[in-house]
Amino acid sequence: MRALGLDTSNYTTSAAVFDGAGGRNAGKLLEVKAGTLGLRQSEALFQHVKALPDRVAELKEGGLLEGVAAVAASTRPRAVEGSYMPCFLAGESLGRSLAHTLNVPFFAVSHQQGHLAAAAWSAGCMELLDRPFLAWHLSGGTTELLLVEPDGVNLKAERIGGTTDISAGQLIDRTGVLLGLAFPAGKALDELAQTCTDHSKPFPVKLRGLEFSLSGVENQVKDLLEKGENAERVAAFALDTVAHVVRRTTVAAQNEHPGLPVLCSGGVASNSRLREALSPLNAFFAQPQYSTDNAMGVAILAHRLAKESK
Repeated sequence: MRALGLDTSNYTTSAAVFDGAGGRNAGKLLEVKAGTLGLRQSEALFQHVKALPDRVAELKEGGLLEGVAAVAASTRPRAVEGSYMPCFLAGESLGRSLAHTLNVPFFAVSHQQGHLAAAAWSAGCMELLDRPFLAWHLSGGTTELLLVEPDGVNLKAERIGGTTDISAGQLIDRTGVLLGLAFPAGKALDELAQTCTDHSKPFPVKLRGLEFSLSGVENQVKDLLEKGENAERVAAFALDTVAHVVRRTTVAAQNEHPGLPVLCSGGVASNSRLREALSPLNAFFAQPQYSTDNAMGVAILAHRLAKESK
């Protein structure tokens, strides 16, 4: 049995197929003008509508749409009341239409649930989906520490910590754009930071329980640039600060929830400094191509939900 998943986040159009063991994701970044910090929702929605047919066609050309028995789409950012972004309408609309055409069930999941499922599968630890665990969702719009529990074969995620203002991804992208890097800037900033051999100390972000603020770090980045600090050290400063506070928060959470592993998902989770900081803490990471926005987790959940409904 194969399941088709669709995800139309604010910056990536993707479609994926999962057969219970493996699958394939077909994704395309949306076009963002140089020097800007993102897209309006109307523009993102327009680009998704244009890009989705080609993503599905890519899977069809690979012979992967034969035997599709379920379709799912991410219909909102998180599975909580009031969570909504117009860009997800593109995937949901096409997903429902395909399910009706194929006469197969349609399942609505959240973008966050998809991230967690894709991370667990690509990290080789699908068993996590059937037990409680901690998880970081680290992306351009979200920096949340979650307590995740099974909800049937889906996932229930409760926010227990994270940022109180800008996300780690926003800090990284804003730092990158200030340094003249293209948006989104995560990969390029990571590569730039790796060339730095003389690191400055991370900014001492204050931790309140399991929550913290990153807006002050953005101000520190701007101050360093105004003082003429070189780009490599600024990049390393921003990334080391994120890695340091995420690590401290993880340790605090594991003290409150002894024995729970931590799964890291979202584009920021592919950062090399963050992985180095969290690796000793019983942490699991999505493979880099499944850290960023993708539809594989949506397809995985569709497969699990379809099997449960039989």
